[in-house]
Amino acid sequence: MKSYRTNCFFDIFAGFLALALSVPAIGRQMADLSSEDQTGGTQARQKAAPANDKSWHLGITPYLWFASAHGTAGYLGRDASFHASFGDIFSKLNIGLMGAAEARKGRFVFPSDFMWIKLSDDTALPENELGVTSIKAKMTQSILTPKTGYRIVDQEKLNVDGTIGIRYWHLGENLSLQPPGLNNSQSANWVDVVAGAKLQMPLSLKAGITILGDAGAGGATVDYQVAGLLGYRIKPKVVLLLGYRYLNVNYRPSSTFVYDGVTSGILLGTTFNVK
Repeated sequence: MKSYRTNCFFDIFAGFLALALSVPAIGRQMADLSSEDQTGGTQARQKAAPANDKSWHLGITPYLWFASAHGTAGYLGRDASFHASFGDIFSKLNIGLMGAAEARKGRFVFPSDFMWIKLSDDTALPENELGVTSIKAKMTQSILTPKTGYRIVDQEKLNVDGTIGIRYWHLGENLSLQPPGLNNSQSANWVDVVAGAKLQMPLSLKAGITILGDAGAGGATVDYQVAGLLGYRIKPKVVLLLGYRYLNVNYRPSSTFVYDGVTSGILLGTTFNVK
């Protein structure tokens, strides 16, 4: 009976762990394309050179990440491989909130990113010795990434920002076995220090590309990401974003669960330059 309970719990937990971690936040750098000097070419640079602009600027970016995930999840000393497509994840999604923002003054930048999602599933079980007829699993995940940065290179055709900050992770799960009486809840919180760079290049008066990446560790053994974004300005203060992001994290604490996985996929967003 104990073996059945452990195996059943682990299988459901590993699957939901994969789903929850496959939709993390996009990354704070998308908001940079909202600045009027990012995709405006020479004409915008003549209006206000960032090096001489001492005003505060703010960009807000809601986004969606159409991500899949694969890797290894573990609990109670057991590991299992997983692969979840975007369709798998979306079918279990209850609610989610994703957004990035960046404040900028002169060469200093203060980007941040927040993501929160909730997943659930209710699975019927065949007849078994425990008398359990179904398992309901719920998972919540939050990621907050505040950073600070400085524009190292500030030229007409190339901008390079160096950034440093933290990535805070929260992951919680709850399993409810019906009939009542067999419930289990677990959660994990950790912080990684990450540092990286962002390169921006204008393609025309309205279009520009951004290439970014960061890497670090702390609670996780390794935590890194790379991404490429194409921005197109449809209005003076509105930029459409299309890109691809790859995120890798290896979390192996001495207790609770294990997650060693890769999340990647196409992302879409819209940046509003509100100031």
